[in-house]
Amino acid sequence: MSKVGQTLNVDDIRNIAIVGAGLMGHGIAQEFALAGYPVHLHDLTDEKLEQATATIQANLRLLTDLGLVTDTQRDSVLQNIHPSTALNDAVSDADVVIEAVFERLELKLEVFRQLDEICPERTILASNSSTLLPSKLAAATRRPDKVLIAHYFNPPFLLPVVELVRHPATSNSTVTTMHELLSHVGKKPAIVQKEVTGFIGNRLQGALFREALSLVEHGFATVEDVDIVVKNGFGRRYAAAGPFEVWELAGWDFIQDALEYLTPTLDSSTEISPLLKAKVECGELGVKTRAPALLTSGAVACGDGCR
Repeated sequence: MSKVGQTLNVDDIRNIAIVGAGLMGHGIAQEFALAGYPVHLHDLTDEKLEQATATIQANLRLLTDLGLVTDTQRDSVLQNIHPSTALNDAVSDADVVIEAVFERLELKLEVFRQLDEICPERTILASNSSTLLPSKLAAATRRPDKVLIAHYFNPPFLLPVVELVRHPATSNSTVTTMHELLSHVGKKPAIVQKEVTGFIGNRLQGALFREALSLVEHGFATVEDVDIVVKNGFGRRYAAAGPFEVWELAGWDFIQDALEYLTPTLDSSTEISPLLKAKVECGELGVKTRAPALLTSGAVACGDGCR
């Protein structure tokens, strides 16, 4: 039987459930609890839930030390969070469920199948996926109108943006309710009107990183100098104004003239940069492998280039 129907208004939302208490889930739970919502936080083991609770406490100490959260607010958060290893207990009365399990399609599909079976017809089902399209997840349910992506950026309790990604069957009321809910708890939701791989943020980051790799690969600049330009140049500007706001101030005639010369020279490769491939092949994966060197223009092949 289909569970397609009217979505709750934001004022009707009383209970939030987060499925997955790891890297992102605990921070999402913390945000809703701080806003006063009862939050049921689910994971598979008590150990994972205890670790999530300890991390939330550390987050709150940091926010309190910075003066962003009062002692009273800090104490209320853990009172509002209800950890559980029983999925049925966590989601059976939820108005909104946000899934934050590992980024594996089959795992997420199974979670959405279970959520669809357990949750009331009114429940909105959202995924924190950063890569998967919402239509794939909706196909595992009988409520495609109430399925969408709610993509938080890490760490979710510090970065305010959340990308709401709809698919063709997502109802306007679902999008509106989630937008109002996130705004109510202090987030900055952005709507992706048509599902697309990478959404907004990761597509923009991907385009920037492709050009950054190209500049280094072709010897135009070093890794260090690329980072200097971003951190001390337009990176600071983009913290206050987005690209459209920036060019609205500069003038669209100016940007058109500039792009006449620049656009043909930009990297448009559809292949992964050989610099990046070489780095991975050499096992130099960054901080997690304590790699001593950054990418260099010479690091194009293992053996004599990786260092």
